[in-house]
Amino acid sequence: MTAVACNITDRDQVQAVWDHAVATYGRVDIWINNAGISLPRKPFQEHTVSDLQEIVNTNIVGIFNGDAVAMKGMLAQGSGYIWNMEGFGSNGQTSSGLGPYGSTKRALNYLTKVLIKELKGTGVGMGYLSPGIVATDLLIQDYEDDMAQWEKVKKTFNILGDTVETVTPYLVEGVLKTDKNGKRVAWLTPAKAGGRFATAGFKKRNLFDQIDPRKTMDQQGA
Repeated sequence: MTAVACNITDRDQVQAVWDHAVATYGRVDIWINNAGISLPRKPFQEHTVSDLQEIVNTNIVGIFNGDAVAMKGMLAQGSGYIWNMEGFGSNGQTSSGLGPYGSTKRALNYLTKVLIKELKGTGVGMGYLSPGIVATDLLIQDYEDDMAQWEKVKKTFNILGDTVETVTPYLVEGVLKTDKNGKRVAWLTPAKAGGRFATAGFKKRNLFDQIDPRKTMDQQGA
């Protein structure tokens, strides 16, 4: 196991991650663009210019850098697979207050489609990873300024959401099994979501006992 700190908005730093991996392991077979940020959920006009620049630089430019570095390296070695992480908005779904985040994920979906075409027949694959709703700080921070809204949506999140420990093994298995260009590995499929709602009255779930927005805010203010 090895690790390298990296600011994905800096192409040279992303290249350094690739170079370190090759120097350590000899080659890179799987590259996952997972880094991303969100913003507090609020009307679009209330976001500052710096907020918007930060989310675009991280969620779009950062993925540009990751894809470009990985494509160049994998094409040179003759094989490999690159995964881009989907999120809310990737499929065109919209929600008030999620304009910046959803826009970046929609752009990522378009980019991935284009790169799948560009990589056709090269021996290098490109695909989508869709984790669904995962109970993390990134999810709850959207509602730190609106606790009333959090209480409304928490019920749905408890029905459809899962922990990192539940989702990760499924995604890893899908990644390791895939070698065909253009594949999608999705945890929360429409069929699974329908089943969750159908059984919600019989199976009570609470994913957020350990991740409470109020506790998060208290810690940040300490």
